[in-house]
Amino acid sequence: MKKSDWNESILGQPSYHLFQTEEWTELKSAYGWKPVKLSLANGFEPHTTAVVLERSIALAAHLVNAKVLYVPRGPLVDWNNITQSEIVLGELERISKERKAIFIKIDPEVLIGKGIPGGEYDYPDATGEAVTRLLKSRGWIYSKEQIQFKNSVWLNLKVTEEDLLSRMKQKTRYNIRLAEKKGVKIRRGEKNDLDSLFQLYAQTSLRDGFTIRGKQYYLDVWNKFMDAGMAVPLIAEYEGILLAGIFLFWLGKKAWYLYGMSSDQYRDFMPNYALQWTAIQQARKLGCEVYDLWGAPDTFNGKDRMSGVFRFKQGLGGEVIRMIGAWDYPSNRSYYFGYSKILPVIMSVMRKLGKNATTKEAGG
Repeated sequence: MKKSDWNESILGQPSYHLFQTEEWTELKSAYGWKPVKLSLANGFEPHTTAVVLERSIALAAHLVNAKVLYVPRGPLVDWNNITQSEIVLGELERISKERKAIFIKIDPEVLIGKGIPGGEYDYPDATGEAVTRLLKSRGWIYSKEQIQFKNSVWLNLKVTEEDLLSRMKQKTRYNIRLAEKKGVKIRRGEKNDLDSLFQLYAQTSLRDGFTIRGKQYYLDVWNKFMDAGMAVPLIAEYEGILLAGIFLFWLGKKAWYLYGMSSDQYRDFMPNYALQWTAIQQARKLGCEVYDLWGAPDTFNGKDRMSGVFRFKQGLGGEVIRMIGAWDYPSNRSYYFGYSKILPVIMSVMRKLGKNATTKEAGG
């Protein structure tokens, strides 16, 4: 199947995602993952599609080589169709056993609710509740290792710009106007901006306390999707000084804000507000109907590390989307529970090493 055919096929799914595209698959293939494509056409409308990523890992001081499987933001299936869902899950379970993996992980965009739990606009979703019951009944386990954000904030772009502005908080609208008044300029970034954007991203990660990968990984992501016509960097400047940047990605009628970076210079000029408003306008011009602001707290108690950025996203007028999160099917249960115990130690070491590398790349 050609790249264009594969991407076209996933656009026919009820909940397609950027992470199931051929571009994302090629990227992950360059970083140690082997793709296994699953497409079930017979009896399905639309066709059910999933890219399963496989990786070998070393356990017990490299004495044991094992495999793990991951379906990023998939599988793509009509989760309201229980029969179809069971067939797809059965296929994934079969693949995991057949390839002698420790487990297979999925994290589909299945909504379990909208709004903040216990809030005025808390709307449970019966589909997510039904899928959760189905997964449990088949032996799937809610994962302690959540690769992607379980919750997010989505903007409905199927309204006018006036409506979008009216749905924002008053302070957000004020800050958008303030950035313009202060002389903040937004421009489309080019390939020669990527090095500077990464350096700013590294500085942002150190300031805000989140771990990132090495420089080449992000350059590969940004170049690949820019070359495919599926992403663009937007840059905020003041008198030629780089203040902030974001990357806008899109596929079909969906857009995503996956990476953002900002300087400590002229923060009171509110460049991030101007950037997001420009991204919203660009996404609408591309025909997108949903803008995923990518990430919200796991718990909405004000203590989560994402609480600050979440308030910023709320101010843009988005709706909280709660999903079922990542689930694992342990095809080798003894290895799975052993792996689960040592994983936190491995991740802690990797975060420390990553922070040290980022400090160097950020010029610190």
